[in-house]
Amino acid sequence: MRSGTFKQGYGELIALTDSRWVMTSSSLLLIVLFAAPFLVGDYWISILLTTLITILGVMGLNLLSGTTGLISLGHAGFLAVGAYTTAILTADHNVSTWIAIPLSGVIAAVFGLAVGIPSLRLKGLYLAITTMAFAIIINHVIVNASDLTHGSEGIATPAASLFGITLEQDGQLYYLALILVLCGLFGILNIMRSRIGRAFLAIREHDIAAKAMGINIIQYKLLAFMISAFYAGIAGSLLAYQIRYVNVDSFSFLVSIQAISMIIVGGLGSVSGSILGTVFIIFLIEVLNLALGRIAESAPALASYSLYELKGFVYGLTIVLFLRFAPDGLIGMWRDIRNYWQHWPFKY
Repeated sequence: MRSGTFKQGYGELIALTDSRWVMTSSSLLLIVLFAAPFLVGDYWISILLTTLITILGVMGLNLLSGTTGLISLGHAGFLAVGAYTTAILTADHNVSTWIAIPLSGVIAAVFGLAVGIPSLRLKGLYLAITTMAFAIIINHVIVNASDLTHGSEGIATPAASLFGITLEQDGQLYYLALILVLCGLFGILNIMRSRIGRAFLAIREHDIAAKAMGINIIQYKLLAFMISAFYAGIAGSLLAYQIRYVNVDSFSFLVSIQAISMIIVGGLGSVSGSILGTVFIIFLIEVLNLALGRIAESAPALASYSLYELKGFVYGLTIVLFLRFAPDGLIGMWRDIRNYWQHWPFKY
């Protein structure tokens, strides 16, 4: 009879999971996700597609900021690089989707390397400001390099096409996004249980001690920037195919703030937390939109600008409450509840 979560060998230590409940629930969730386009309407399919794309980008950010401890406020810049790469390649050069998506990730990773090199000796607030400056510079370049990016006019992106099938509807693009998210999820899970993942964790806990243990801090920090940017680039590519019109206004500084808030709400350094935080924030915003829409219909006099500011207030309040009362995020709350019932009635 199992009485704890002790590992008896190295194989068990690096395994993705040894829990039947996790495997069963994950399998059921996969079945539901693949069946979702047949179960819900176009509106919710659009929300689910947005959620999947956001999860892909947030997982990369959590690897950089949550796992490695390198705070980044420039994630919107990497997202913009991925989106504009796809838009330029497909709209101006007729490049296929098979090439545009991975190439968008690779080019974003190159930009991640370019940002990481001057940031190697920076920590905390200084690093955050440096990455924020990158996002501002990218937006400035997009607006002024009109010969390449079409400037402030934006670029109309053709629909994705795979195996001769044009993915014009969100329901069709949804499956491509779901497959890429699953690949990205397994990629990060395998990184986390490898030497690379353990090096990232060591750098987060104490980079000087990690260096004394023989970890090449420069190499692993740059690798974290590149992997995180690669994920953001792929997410940006999918976003370009979803919105079908790429404009610099879609990549404001608030996008980076929202991504940071998602990993805080979900749980820093946790892959599951990235997913939970993204789902929580996106569906919180949608619930607020629906609630305010109902209020506006029933009481048009209340449908003023100040009423819609309530969304921003509730959004900010949620972040503050999590930082104050649940600093480990949703995944930490779940961990506490699980441990309580596992040890009940001997919790104390």
